[in-house]
Amino acid sequence: MTQPNTVTVHILDKDYCIACPAEERANLESAARYLDGKMREIRSGGKVIGADRIAVMAALNITHDLLHKQQRLDQEADHTRERVRDLLDRVDSALAADPDGGLL
Repeated sequence: MTQPNTVTVHILDKDYCIACPAEERANLESAARYLDGKMREIRSGGKVIGADRIAVMAALNITHDLLHKQQRLDQEADHTRERVRDLLDRVDSALAADPDGGLL
C-alpha cells in the first residue's frame, strides 16, 4: 500500500505536514503562502496576540474576502443573464418583424 503524498508547508514559523494529491501540491503550497502572509500581516499589526487568535482573524478576513467576491460574481452573473434575455428578446422581435427570416 502506498503512502499518500505529503507536503510540508511553513505557516507562521511552524511546519505542517499535510497529505495532498500530487496534482494539488502547487495549490496547497500557494494557499499556505497566502495564509502565512495574512497571518504575518495580522501579527505585525500588534493588536492580536497568540497564534490561535491570529489564525482565526486570518480565517475571518479570508472568508470575508471570499464571500464579497462571490457576491460580486453573483451580481455580474445576474447582470449577464439580463443582457442575454434582452438580446434574445431583440432577436425574437427582429424575427417576428421579418416573417421570411431574411431568406431569399
